[in-house]
Amino acid sequence: MNGGQRTSVDTKLCHEGRLSLYCYLITGLVVLLATVPQMYYGTIPDVWGATMWGPILYYALINMVIRYLLRDNDYQIALRSSFLGFIEAISILVIIFAPSVLKQFGVYIFFMAFFHYSEFLAIAWCNPSSLSVDSFILNHSIHYALAAVASWIEFGLEVWLLPSFKDFYYIWLTGVVLCIVGEIMRKVAMITARNSFTHLVQYEKADHHKLITHGIYAYMRHPSYVGWFWWSVGTQIILLNPLCILIYTIVSWKFFHDRIFMEEITLLTFFRSDYHKYQQRVPTGLPCIKGYLLD
Repeated sequence: MNGGQRTSVDTKLCHEGRLSLYCYLITGLVVLLATVPQMYYGTIPDVWGATMWGPILYYALINMVIRYLLRDNDYQIALRSSFLGFIEAISILVIIFAPSVLKQFGVYIFFMAFFHYSEFLAIAWCNPSSLSVDSFILNHSIHYALAAVASWIEFGLEVWLLPSFKDFYYIWLTGVVLCIVGEIMRKVAMITARNSFTHLVQYEKADHHKLITHGIYAYMRHPSYVGWFWWSVGTQIILLNPLCILIYTIVSWKFFHDRIFMEEITLLTFFRSDYHKYQQRVPTGLPCIKGYLLD
């Protein structure tokens, strides 16, 4: 949604947010601090993939502690946060120690894990009343999961058949820039909207819903979608997946085109002439997407 008046808000991170942050950081740091010296100095024998069994063992031990200490919703949050922290640690290990042809995959999984964790943390910070384990959006949709798997398959096949094709680091670094810009844009939008932002389209207007028109919303009506769109395309540029770059661009554009169209019907219902005037002076932010226009 989008803002009129600014109201005072509690900027203290909620219990679930603090718990997730502890589990995310502790897991990542424990895995890295225990593994990097061993791998760097060669104290782990490279037999049957033993260099990767160490991180997995540390992660398993951390999860045993989490299972012993926590229950119910706290356990579910800690489990997901710990998993994403583990993936971040693995991504850094890949970037540092893997063959050069695989380093960009480490960068890719770093951005993937950070995106999903930061989605939860941002909601915990700006709108804790809507927070749930679904805020990690790990179970976004079957189509989202299939798209991710397709990108892994394409990357793997190209590394196997055309490894030199992945050597154009100056191209995949543009994907890094797109991911960073998209991530920042989306999180700024979430924090600016605060409790008017949710991951789901709202069909009933709550008392706390405000029309957000200041900050980043003064330049685009849907900055969170703009950020997600460019982040999504950026992930495939990092992998140098030509087929998935094309598919992700088309599918993401179609998804946000339909999502914005439906959401703006709701926004016009909620805010009527105020949103209509806002539409007339501020674009959606995505190329060739105008949203639902009354005129």
